[in-house]
Amino acid sequence: MSVRDLESLPRKNGELVFEALWEGRAFGMTVALSEGGVYAWDDFRTRLVAEIDSADRVGAESSYYERWLAAFEGLLTARGLIGDEELEVRAAEYLSGEREDEHAHDH
Repeated sequence: MSVRDLESLPRKNGELVFEALWEGRAFGMTVALSEGGVYAWDDFRTRLVAEIDSADRVGAESSYYERWLAAFEGLLTARGLIGDEELEVRAAEYLSGEREDEHAHDH
């Protein structure tokens, strides 16, 4: 992530601003996967710019991080890192607060 990218993120008093928990999680996952070498940051940034431009052209009333998430999900599915169906399942789990754990443990 470049200094220019960091400067353009929503901030308040110099700190990153997340209106909801999911925004911070989406940000963190995006950065972590890029830093882990799963994809180049420029690949994500290109998708984010395209997502913002597309949403602006059609007058979509979406937040910055809704556009961020759409770009992130688009990159993951385009790279075959997650399928559309699994993405829908994971989103539903997050929204419901429940998650099916394939490896349930008795602790």
